[in-house]
Amino acid sequence: MQCIFLFAISVSLYICIVTAVELTFELPDNAKQCYHEDIEQGVKSTVEFQVVTGGNYDVDAVLEAPSGKVLYRGIKKQSDSYSWVADQTGVYKLCFSNEFSTFSHKLVYLDFIVGEEKPLPGIGEHLTAMTKLETSSANVHEHLNTIIDYQTHHRLMEAQGRKRAEDLNTRVMYWSMGETILIICIGVGQVIVLRNFFSEKKGSSS
Repeated sequence: MQCIFLFAISVSLYICIVTAVELTFELPDNAKQCYHEDIEQGVKSTVEFQVVTGGNYDVDAVLEAPSGKVLYRGIKKQSDSYSWVADQTGVYKLCFSNEFSTFSHKLVYLDFIVGEEKPLPGIGEHLTAMTKLETSSANVHEHLNTIIDYQTHHRLMEAQGRKRAEDLNTRVMYWSMGETILIICIGVGQVIVLRNFFSEKKGSSS
């Protein structure tokens, strides 16, 4: 039982280390931010991003190799994913640009995955067939990764929905305030017109 408990702790710590590449950052208007990653030749990498809030939920993204070659270019993308195998060792640069926007502040989610996910500790290190415990642990690990992906997706969708609801609430509030001011102005105008009408009638009869 103690071995199983220690193995579960190692699995949970391993999952936390793997998912540490995810981040959410702010991209102000007329701004550009770049991220650098040192990748060795032959290593498969994946970049996934999504604009969570701001403007039309779009951003420009450019991925460059160490030689300066553009591997990926996305113009006004709301979300996208790109995978590639590094053909040379060096620092790869990923830049996000919001320079086309003059006042929209963006919130961008980024997932930068470098290399294949390593197997669980103790699994795949021996030539014999996996035990029932090891097979169950590997299945649990795969299902946990799937759950983490779904949770991340739903958190992003929830953040987008909340932001849109807040924007709609603000617009409805301003529209209601405008209607209230307009109704008050119309009421005051009607009172003034009626008073002038009766004052003119009174002057003509006298």
